This record gives sequence, C-alpha cells and structure tokens, in this order.
Amino acid sequence: MPELPEVETTKTSLLPLLQQRVQAVNVLNASLRWPIPDDLNKLVGQRLTQLKRRSKYILAQFEQDHMLWHLGMSGSFRLCEPNEALRKHDHLVIDFEDLQLRYHDPRRFGCILWLDQHNQSKLIDTLGPEPLSEDFNATYLHEKLSKKNVGIKIALMDNHVVVGVGNIYATESLFNIGVHPAQPASTLSKAQVEKLVIEVKRILKQAIDLGGSTLRDYSNAMGENGYFQQTLLAYGRAGEMCVNCETTLENMKLGQRASVFCPQCQPLKLKKA
Repeated sequence: MPELPEVETTKTSLLPLLQQRVQAVNVLNASLRWPIPDDLNKLVGQRLTQLKRRSKYILAQFEQDHMLWHLGMSGSFRLCEPNEALRKHDHLVIDFEDLQLRYHDPRRFGCILWLDQHNQSKLIDTLGPEPLSEDFNATYLHEKLSKKNVGIKIALMDNHVVVGVGNIYATESLFNIGVHPAQPASTLSKAQVEKLVIEVKRILKQAIDLGGSTLRDYSNAMGENGYFQQTLLAYGRAGEMCVNCETTLENMKLGQRASVFCPQCQPLKLKKA
C-alpha cells in the first residue's frame, strides 16, 4: 500500500503537469472506493495550478476546481504519451497539453473526488499533524499517547494522532529506537517519545530521498521504482537474524498488520518507563 513517502514521490513526479491545460477527460471505469464523479468534464480547459500532499492524499488545484486523489492499496498515476497502449485496470485518462495522465488501480480502493466542503470536512479536517511538520513534536506526541493504552505501533499508525506513518515506516522507527510494537503507548517515557519523533522524521525523509519503497509494483508517475526497501532492517525480515544482536526476528499481528520486531532489542515492558 502506498504510504506517505510513495505519495510524496508520486506528487513530485506529477509536477511536469503544472500550468498545463486539460484537453479531454475519459473515465474508463468509475467504480473505485467511491464512484468517480460523472462531471469531470468540468476540468476541460482548466490549467492545473498546484499540487499538494496532505497525509496520503494528493490535492490537485485547477483554475476553478480542486480535486482529491488517493492511491488506495494498489493505485498509481502514470504520465504517458497519448499513443501508448492502455493497460488493464487503467480507470481514468486525463489529456493535458503535452502529456496524458492515467490512473491505474487493480484493486480499486483508491479515489478520485472533488475536494468540496463535504469531502474537506469528512476526509481532511479530522487528520492529525504532518509527521515532518513542527506540529509533530515530542510534547504533542507524549500528550496524545498518554491517553492511549493500545500498542505504540497502532497509535503511531492512527491518522488522528499523526498522518502517513504506515506499517513499513512505523516498524522501522520502533526497531531503531528499541521499543516493542505492542508496548502500551501510554507507558512510553518522554525520552522515548523524543527519540521516536526524531526517528520517524529521519526515516520518512530518507524514504522520500530514495523514492519510497517498491515492495510489489509501486512506481512513481515516471515509471521509476523506489529504493528504500533496500535499507529495511526489520520490516519483512521475520525469521532472519537481527542486524544488532543476531537474535531471530519475530512477527506478530497488531491491528491486523504484520509487526516484525527483535525480542532481544525490543523487549516488551508493561510498566511505564
């Protein structure tokens, strides 16, 4: 599933479309997580003026209308020449002046929506702070975690606490600071929270610099793969040796997600540190 670094990398790869005018819109399959609006032809004649990322959403601002795009579990955008053959699961095609934008989504959990008042209040306004912003700091996070007795990994992946810290990056961050993923969030000390904030920011910045993680078929809009997966120390390595102590890494389910950890380097402590 594309996480924050993959969405940020995708957004950056779409920047060649800025200031280009929409020439045509073709909806090939409207059945995504929510149906693609049937009035996308309003975009024809409008220039794309700005692209932003909020959490795992790409916010596309045109001259008159704003859109909200989400890659879901398997979605991707691709910049193509108009004469390139369509692929199975290409659901939306937008012709710009120089390039064609295609949305591809085999599992169809993504969304292409207008960013209107309803979707703003439903999908955007309830989100927590961006992890790379100054609002995500140790004081804020420690206060948030003090009220949560769920495992720290579950809390860290809660978009109401902080946005965009998905499974890969939460697993790596907790491994690097030696905190068990099931450690009750409220038991983390202020010092541990300070380390966690620093590590989350470092991991996400590194992942963005490396183009995100390509574990299955992720690529940005230029067709380029990410390389962060080559640096993984814990995620996906259950049954292998810990790089720090050579203990066998273990796997557990937390919130229906696989959580790899080292039982030696990340001991579970049920009392407040």
